[in-house]
Amino acid sequence: MSEPEFHRIRRLPTYVFADVNQMKAKARAAGRDIVDLGMGNPDFPTPPHIVEKLVETVRDGRTHRYSASRGIPGLRKALAAYYGRRFGVALDPERQVCVTLGSKEGLANLAQAITAPGDTILTPNPSYPIHPYGFIIAGAAIRHVPFGPGVDLMREMARAAEHSVPPPTVMILNFPSNPTAIQADLAFYREAVRFARAKGMYILSDIAYAEIYYDAPPPSILEAEGAFEVAVEFSSLSKTYSMPGWRIGFAAGNERLIAALTRIKSYLDYGAFTPIQVAATAALNGPQDCVEAFRQGYRERRDVLVDGLTKAGWEVPSPPATMFCWAPIPEAFRAGGSVAFAKRLLEEADVAVSPGLGFGEYGEGYVRMALVENKHRLRQAVRNVRAFLARHRDEDGEAPPAQRVA
Repeated sequence: MSEPEFHRIRRLPTYVFADVNQMKAKARAAGRDIVDLGMGNPDFPTPPHIVEKLVETVRDGRTHRYSASRGIPGLRKALAAYYGRRFGVALDPERQVCVTLGSKEGLANLAQAITAPGDTILTPNPSYPIHPYGFIIAGAAIRHVPFGPGVDLMREMARAAEHSVPPPTVMILNFPSNPTAIQADLAFYREAVRFARAKGMYILSDIAYAEIYYDAPPPSILEAEGAFEVAVEFSSLSKTYSMPGWRIGFAAGNERLIAALTRIKSYLDYGAFTPIQVAATAALNGPQDCVEAFRQGYRERRDVLVDGLTKAGWEVPSPPATMFCWAPIPEAFRAGGSVAFAKRLLEEADVAVSPGLGFGEYGEGYVRMALVENKHRLRQAVRNVRAFLARHRDEDGEAPPAQRVA
C-alpha cells in the first residue's frame, strides 16, 4: 500500500505544464526542431558591463563568504534610487527595502511570514502560479477572482471580499500581468489602496514586467496615496536586464511587511552571492540604454509573431507590455481546451506554448506564447502554425487564407 502524500504536497495540484514539457523533451530527443515559446525564459544575454562587474568582484576572495540576507547596503540604496528616478517614490533603504532571491522567492517567503492557517487570500485568476500557491503552501485559503480582458478587477475583488469567511487579509496584484499582459493605471492602484485600507487588508504587488512595455511606462502602486500603509511591491532584474538565472529581486514598501520578510529570511538564507549583488548594483546604477534595447527587441518580436499569426488566420491581440502574447484559442480548437491545443501545436507544428489552464481555471480558452526566440525562429513558428491551420481548414472543407507569410 502506498504511503499518503504529505499535507502541503497534497494542496498542490498536478503541474499542468508537465505533459507538454515531457512531450517537448521527447520531441527534441527524437531530433525535431521545436520552437519553444513556452517558458518565459529571456534569451538575450546579460549586458557586458554587468557581467564584467560580476567577474571583477568574484576575483576578490573576500566576496566569497556569507552575504547579507536582506541585501548589501549598496544594492538597497540602488533600488531606492531607481524608485526615485522611475516612479518619483522615496524609499528608506534601511526600513523599506529587502533584497530577495528573485521576486518569486520573496513573495513565497513573505507569505510564510504573514499567513495564519485558514487566512483568506484574494488573487486574480489566471495568474502566475506562485501568487496563489505561495500562500497555499503557507496554509491559506485562496479566493480566485476572475480576471481578463474587459473585466473590472476591483469590482470582482469587492464581490469576493464580501462573500469570503473569514474576511480576506491579503490581495495580490500583478501588472503588467503575467500571463494576460494587461496593464493597470495609477487610478486603478488608488482604488485598490482605498479598498485595502477600508477592509484592513494588505496588498502584494508584483511589477516584474514594469520595464517591458511598448506604450506608456506602467506605474508603481507605491505612487498611490496611502500605499505605504498597506502595500509591498516585488520587482526583479530578471526581465529588465535579462538576468533570469542570477536570481535577484526586491521587496519595497510597507515597513511592517518588509520587517516580517527580513526576519523570516534571516532564518532561511544568507542572501544572494555577494558578487551577484554587486553586479546588480551596477545594473541599477549604470547605463540604461540596454533596457531600451531589450524593450525594442521584444517589441520587434511581438510584431513579427502577432502580425504573422494574424495573417495566418489566428487573431492574436498585440500585448501592450510584457514578453508574452495571451492568445485566445482558434474557434475550431476551442472545445478541446488549452492543454489539448498546446499538445497539438507541439505534435503537428513543432511549436511549444503554455496552456492557459496552467495559470488557473479562468485561463482556459487561451494559450500563452513567450517572446523568447529570435525573429528568424518566430517566423519559422508562424510558418509552421500557418501550415497547421491550413491543413485543418482543408480537412473541414474550407479554403486556407490567401495571405502569404514570409
